[in-house]
Amino acid sequence: MQTKLTLNLEDELIQQIGAYAKQQNKSISQIITEYFQHLTQQTKNVSVPPITRSLIGVLHDHKVDSADYKQYLQDKYL
Repeated sequence: MQTKLTLNLEDELIQQIGAYAKQQNKSISQIITEYFQHLTQQTKNVSVPPITRSLIGVLHDHKVDSADYKQYLQDKYL
C-alpha cells in the first residue's frame, strides 16, 4: 500500500534531487524510497560507527593475517 507523504525541503535541494532522479531515469519518489530503504537496512544490519564502516574492505586485496598483526604489536611495544 502506498501513502502520500508531504516533505518540506529547500527549493535548491528539490532541484538537485530532481536533476539526480532525471539522470538516473527514476522519479523523485523512487529516489526517496530507495534512500530510506537503504538507510533503514543499514541501521538494522550494521551498528558500527561510520569511521569503522569506512574501513571495511580496505585490506581486501592484501594478504594480512594474525601473525602480521602480532609482529606489528611486538615491533611497536617491545
